[in-house]
Amino acid sequence: MGAGHDHGHVTAGTANRGRLAIVLGMMLTVAVVQVIGAAYSGSLALLADAGHTVTDSFGIALALFAVWIAGKAATDRRTFGYQRAEILAAAVNAIVLFVLCGFIAYEAVNRLQEPADVSGPGMMLVAAFGLTFNIIALFVLRSGAKESLNVKGAYLEVMGDALASIGVIAGGAIVWLTGWSQADTLVSLLIAAIIVPRAWNLLREAVHVLLEATPKDMDLAEVRDHLLRHPAVVDVHDLHAWTITSGVPVMSAHVVVREEDLADTGLMLDQLHACLSGHFDVEHSTLQLEPPGHFDHEGARHL
Repeated sequence: MGAGHDHGHVTAGTANRGRLAIVLGMMLTVAVVQVIGAAYSGSLALLADAGHTVTDSFGIALALFAVWIAGKAATDRRTFGYQRAEILAAAVNAIVLFVLCGFIAYEAVNRLQEPADVSGPGMMLVAAFGLTFNIIALFVLRSGAKESLNVKGAYLEVMGDALASIGVIAGGAIVWLTGWSQADTLVSLLIAAIIVPRAWNLLREAVHVLLEATPKDMDLAEVRDHLLRHPAVVDVHDLHAWTITSGVPVMSAHVVVREEDLADTGLMLDQLHACLSGHFDVEHSTLQLEPPGHFDHEGARHL
C-alpha cells in the first residue's frame, strides 16, 4: 500500500517570481548602459561586463520562463508536471556562462597583442552605475537564493557581475592615472576567472539533481533509523530519495511491518509520513507496507 501528497504545491522558484522579474528589469537597464559605455570608452573589460550582464538578463528571463513552466499542472504523462524545468534552466545558465568566459578570454588575448585606446573615466562611471544596480539586485534575490537553485543561479550571476564591475572600476582608475591600457585587458581575464568557478558549482548542483542523486542535506541511514523507531516497523528496504526541483524532495520505500499491525495501515501511514515530513521536510513520499518475508518474492534487490 502507498500514499502521497499533492504535487501541485508552490515551488521555491515560483515563490520568488516577483524578485526575478524586478531584477530582470534592472539588469536589462544596466546592459544597455554598459554597451553604450563600452562603445564610448573602448574598454574591453566594460564590454565583457556588458556581455555578462546580458547573459544575466537571459538567465533570469530563462529562470522566469522555467518558473512558469514548473507551475503548469501535472498530467498522466508528466506526473510531476514541469517542475524539473527549473533545474534544466539552471544547467543552461551555467553552460552559457562557460561560453561567455571563452569569448572574454579570446578577446583579451587579441587585445594583449594589439593594445587599444581606452577611456579610464568612462570605464569607471559606467561600471559604478552597474555596480549600484548589482548591489540592489543582490539584496532582492538574497532570500530566494537560499530556497531555489534556479534563483541561486540568478544570484550567482549578479554577484559575478558585481565583482566584475568592481574590477572594471579598478582597471579604469589605473588606465586613467597611468595611461596603461593593458590594465583593461587584464581585468577582462579576471572577470573570466571569477565567473568560471561559480558556473562550475551551479552546473554540478544541477547535474546532481538531474541524476536523481540523494539530496545533499539528507542522510538515508538516518531516514531508515527514524522509520525503524516505529514500534511496528521491522525493516526498511528499497529506500530512495531524490529531488524533483529546488525545495521539492521526494522519497519512496518498502516498509516491513509486523503481521498483527497490518490491519490498521491508514494510521501507520499517517504516522510514517508525519515522521518524514517533520524530520526531513519530505512532503511527498510513497511507502509500500508489506509483511515479513515479502522481500523474498521481489525480483529487484535494492538497499
